[in-house]
Amino acid sequence: MPEPAHSAQRLTTLDARPSCLATIEAVVAGERADVTCRGEFDIGAQALQSELYAVLDRSATGVDLDLGGVGFCDCGGLNLLLDLRREALAQGKTVTVQAYSRAVGRLLDLTGARELFVTEDSGNFDAPAAEPLADSEEQPQPIDVDQELRLEVDQLRRAMRTRPAIDVARGIVMATFGLSAEDAWTVLVTASQNTNTKMHHLAEDLMGAVHGDPVPERVQQQMAAAVAKVRETAATPSDDGAQREARLD
Repeated sequence: MPEPAHSAQRLTTLDARPSCLATIEAVVAGERADVTCRGEFDIGAQALQSELYAVLDRSATGVDLDLGGVGFCDCGGLNLLLDLRREALAQGKTVTVQAYSRAVGRLLDLTGARELFVTEDSGNFDAPAAEPLADSEEQPQPIDVDQELRLEVDQLRRAMRTRPAIDVARGIVMATFGLSAEDAWTVLVTASQNTNTKMHHLAEDLMGAVHGDPVPERVQQQMAAAVAKVRETAATPSDDGAQREARLD
């Protein structure tokens, strides 16, 4: 006899969201909330959105973030920060980054999003993660919302121009090394950070390799190292692709 139709409901387990590997600690001091973030800010960190919004609601003027304990941050984590910033703007508040790890700093630089989290009151954004910036005793200045929105639009337009090349490059990495879309993105981000190369420039190098153009030796080495690390993390020794030479000639 045919199986009952309700047995197909087990497929809904495929919709499970990634685990959240990040935590936050919030303290509302005066008019602002100090939020310390730790762990990995990837797509799973989206689970923290409602908690961050609640902290923002409890503050009078906004949130100051300490990202020094964030060991990994990708586009999923960046989107979480941008969403928090947009919500703050809608409430007439600000979100600043007072300290950050090397991984976060690199991503903010590569995406051009660094200045979005700086205000006149946030001081020197280049301070090391271990030494958070001193609180300013001055009163917060009025927010120029129009200027903030124009800046964000400019950043988004630049991202839209470069994203197609980055997507193509990710496809190249997937096809060349037999990686998943997520692992290919990790390889690109890692190679970009370790070579201090903007993501869209790295993508252009990889696209040129398809047409026979040489890839810089430094990029080849970092791509090879990133691929090896991803495969080691995946722990799939039976994968035939694990023996493929990670070099783009």
